[in-house]
Amino acid sequence: MNLVLSLVMLAAGALLAGAFVYWRRTGQTKQPLLMLLLAVIAILNVAIWTVPTKDGKAPVDAIASTG
Repeated sequence: MNLVLSLVMLAAGALLAGAFVYWRRTGQTKQPLLMLLLAVIAILNVAIWTVPTKDGKAPVDAIASTG
């Protein structure tokens, strides 16, 4: 699971960089904004899986302990 979360974060970084480069080269705004939105969604998804809840356990830890 850690590999998947790492790949998602790398993809989010690539999306952010790609959105900036695409915006600078073409001047368009729609596609870079959609890329930014996708990167934010990916980062939030990783945060949901890794941020601990009130009891101190992250959802990703619950998966690791059961399987």
